[in-house]
Amino acid sequence: MMSLKNAQKSPRASIEGFTLVELLVVLAIIGLIAALATPQVLRYLESAKIDTTKAQIKNFESALELYYLDTGSYPTTEEGLPALLTRPGDATVWNGPYVKNSGLFLDAWSMPYQYRSPADDKPFQILSFGRDKKAGGSGNDADLVNN
Repeated sequence: MMSLKNAQKSPRASIEGFTLVELLVVLAIIGLIAALATPQVLRYLESAKIDTTKAQIKNFESALELYYLDTGSYPTTEEGLPALLTRPGDATVWNGPYVKNSGLFLDAWSMPYQYRSPADDKPFQILSFGRDKKAGGSGNDADLVNN
């Protein structure tokens, strides 16, 4: 049988943990990984916002087509996209709402969609100014518009 003295370790030997240098090395490695990964994650985030806005514009196009089938016309510029959610005052036939949870008709950058009807060469236009929130731009700052 072992004696009680032999079974106990010295107080110094039972203290386990990391030294300050080891912790600093681990933190430095985590910082380097974060610095390398962050730009890629931000690119994916921006791409997701663009894709989300394009999908919302397509949904609004479909809803506007249903509105047209019911009423015989597209909402005017003054009525705008809210006509898809609430019956316009002059609509005699309206089987809406044509959209659910519209997000108050805001794009992925929390800016309202621009709607015109009639537009230049088509019955209506839905526009998001994109990331830069102003007309024009290129790349990720380009305006997003329905086809």
